[in-house]
Amino acid sequence: MRDRSRRWAWLGVLIIGLVLYIVVLRTLVHTQNPNFVPSLILLGATVVPLSFLTFAQARTGRWQVPTSALAIAAFFGGVVGIVVAGTLEYNTLRGLGTLPLVLVAIIEESAKLIVPVILLFTIMARHERRLPSDGLVIGIASGMGFAALETMGYAFTALLSSDGNIGAVEQTLFIRGLSSPAGHTAWTGLTAGALWALIASPSAKRLLTFLLTFAGAVVLHTLWDTFNNLWVYLILGAISIGWLFIELARYRTFSEHTLGLRPLTV
Repeated sequence: MRDRSRRWAWLGVLIIGLVLYIVVLRTLVHTQNPNFVPSLILLGATVVPLSFLTFAQARTGRWQVPTSALAIAAFFGGVVGIVVAGTLEYNTLRGLGTLPLVLVAIIEESAKLIVPVILLFTIMARHERRLPSDGLVIGIASGMGFAALETMGYAFTALLSSDGNIGAVEQTLFIRGLSSPAGHTAWTGLTAGALWALIASPSAKRLLTFLLTFAGAVVLHTLWDTFNNLWVYLILGAISIGWLFIELARYRTFSEHTLGLRPLTV
């Protein structure tokens, strides 16, 4: 029963989040009070990514990453990733006069790994837990935080550029919020999982796997930024999510066959 409730917890998060979003939106429209705009943007940017994180966490096996580690990864991973990526992109643009999209992808995919790597050598190291499935879900959390903050920024920009048109904000939140699991969230989950697999059992094969995974995430990221086409987004999203699910199942099998594990507490 407990396992079943865990597996369906994501649906509860999604429904509750959507209800709260609709309530805030209706209140904003009814009262015309701009104080509700930040709540609308926050909910619109986080409901779907958080639901996806809950979905993935319940499918990593019996042994779960502590909620505190996921919260740290989501919050600090998002903030640190956005700040580092934004600074490097700005400095690069100022130095080169142009910023190739592949360089944007490399910078952002690297920045999103900073906090997961710190967690790898701090919280998780104390418990001798460096399972690839742990890295994958922590990477998803970090990618979720990055995606949510980026979506909030785009929604705020849409609000300003449209002279306060809430419809423009809704459209931005819908498109970016709905697609976020197939973007930053999936890419960082894949790279963090491969990195943790490498650290858990270093070998030339695992190093090559991590480098290829990182390169794959960069390619997907670059293509996503290059083409402004719905069909391209659907194809790239299907590839990203499909790849993530394959790795999630593989890591879960590995975790369940690893001896001597105990549930984590922080």
